[in-house]
Amino acid sequence: MKSPIDSKSDNAYKHQLDDLKYGLKQGIPIALGYVPVSFTFGLMAVSGGIPVWGAILISLTNLTSAGQFAGTNLIISGEPLFEIALTTFVINIRYLLMSLSLSQRIAPETSLLKRCIMSFGITDETFAVASLEKRDISFAYMLGLVFCPYWGWALGTAMGATICSVLPARIQNSMGIALYAMFIALIVPSSKKSKATMIITLVAITISSLFTWAPYLKQISSGWSIVIATIAACLIGAVLFPREDL
Repeated sequence: MKSPIDSKSDNAYKHQLDDLKYGLKQGIPIALGYVPVSFTFGLMAVSGGIPVWGAILISLTNLTSAGQFAGTNLIISGEPLFEIALTTFVINIRYLLMSLSLSQRIAPETSLLKRCIMSFGITDETFAVASLEKRDISFAYMLGLVFCPYWGWALGTAMGATICSVLPARIQNSMGIALYAMFIALIVPSSKKSKATMIITLVAITISSLFTWAPYLKQISSGWSIVIATIAACLIGAVLFPREDL
């Protein structure tokens, strides 16, 4: 006959296993959505001169989508490390807010180490799914939720990088258009549904265009232009479309 302590331990283990399975199930659709995006990243990185293993390593150590694309583009352009770091920080600062929000929902007994591991897997999609949970967020659940998206992102990158590496140089050089096509595919549907999104997108495009073609402004490096355009577009969006008007 099991002691009460053993029974409690078994129940805790079963609860953690159930949370893990539940998280894995919820993470599968996110992973499927990540594969084509990270596939494009793999194409872009290798066509820009980054080796296959380098592209895969970037995806294994980052899970930042837009920040990863921007940072890798700056690496390919040969921008200074400070600009790369600052640009990715500005683009990814939203994850800080997401982490602060989600930290209020994490099970109290979760250790600091586990919280750090959980924070690595926070993306727009995993945050959205986790924040809808009505109960405390356990480490096992978050681990399951992040597992499939993480490996889906890495797998898509590996596929895109490998395929691009075996293509002729002329085709590799033309693969950069896939990145623009992907962002257009992401922006257009959102812009149709939201006036705020459409206007902020147009503002960001206008500012970026000024840094590309306007005299004097075009002399500013791409890293600083991304930072300035991002902050300016966000500030204008905050002024024109405060939360209650969204």
